[in-house]
Amino acid sequence: MNFVETEIKDVKIIEPKVFGDSRGFFYESFNEKKFIDETKQNIIFCQDNHSKSSRGVLRGLHFQRNPYAQGKLVRCIAGSVFDVAVDIRIDSPSYGKYVSVVLSAENKKQLWIPAGFAHGFLTLEDNTEFVYKTTNYYHPESEGCIVWNDKQLNINWPVIGEIKLSDKDNLGMTLAQYIEEFN
Repeated sequence: MNFVETEIKDVKIIEPKVFGDSRGFFYESFNEKKFIDETKQNIIFCQDNHSKSSRGVLRGLHFQRNPYAQGKLVRCIAGSVFDVAVDIRIDSPSYGKYVSVVLSAENKKQLWIPAGFAHGFLTLEDNTEFVYKTTNYYHPESEGCIVWNDKQLNINWPVIGEIKLSDKDNLGMTLAQYIEEFN
């Protein structure tokens, strides 16, 4: 298991060592000791989530307000996604910056997104399945969403045709509105 640094110090891409042959493959998808050693955090995961989406579905950019903020360990087990983590920790030197990576069933990469980030993904294929572990339980009253196409963030989403959004995600706030809410 290889932990790759990203442009934002606390966000890590995790590349597993895959053992494959004519029968299929095997890899270790999570190892608590290695995870704690690499992230320097004693993380406890309490909830697993699983979604299935058609091509062009964009989910996010979701977050939960403190004290219910969630760290997420995300991966794609079928199809592929363009995954994005946005630093919304107001006191962070990387506030308002984002990391993006393609996660796929083929590359088997994962992304560690600590608490204090907004997260979203765009499905690049039909029948894409996305799974993730969280460090806190879902708390609907603490949920928030930053609009995916916020001009201040200027995320370079892939062009794949029509984007399909939920009503809730379509009504997300801007980063400027998020700052107003928390100041």
